[in-house]
Amino acid sequence: MARPRQFDEKNAVTSATELFWRRGYHATSVRDLGDELKLTPSSLYRTFTDKHTLFLRALDHYRATESAQARQRLDAADRPVREVLREWMLWLVTCPAGDKSGRGCFVVNTATELGTTDEKVRLRTEAAFETTRQALRSALAAGRDRGELSADLDIDDAVELLFTTVLGLRVRERAGHDTERLTTAIDLAIRALGPAPAEPA
Repeated sequence: MARPRQFDEKNAVTSATELFWRRGYHATSVRDLGDELKLTPSSLYRTFTDKHTLFLRALDHYRATESAQARQRLDAADRPVREVLREWMLWLVTCPAGDKSGRGCFVVNTATELGTTDEKVRLRTEAAFETTRQALRSALAAGRDRGELSADLDIDDAVELLFTTVLGLRVRERAGHDTERLTTAIDLAIRALGPAPAEPA
């Protein structure tokens, strides 16, 4: 059966991303994908080769959209770095994808589901994580350069603390934990960066 004329491959990848994000890799069958994308199994295989290949494309799509948005939100060029970091972490746990709460982060979900068992997936999740680390590093370095953070702050150590906090927040958001409790954790992580340097007398 030929693909319908209105078939749009980019839209299909977007729809597949939503489905994989909601259900995970193993719980999503080829039939589920066919129903979601309005494709017969033969058309799906002809277009995307197999479920695994489509999943990789879904991860790439997510990284190009959600991860890019997170990187933009961490741009601390003209705002206090603590404010930027706090707002970003609150955004992560207060329904960043419209009204679709409780889904967590597709990359984090994938890393916890598949771990290191799939090398192609692992490379993508690690690349996404490194993008976040680099964005955090840039924000912290900018804040330190402006004198908002102590000159003695170890940027690499601070990145690991915040990054680990973020991963935990995404898992807890998916588990439906109370936002107020997550906000407490966020504020503690921000305070761990140390007090703002005193103004010179």
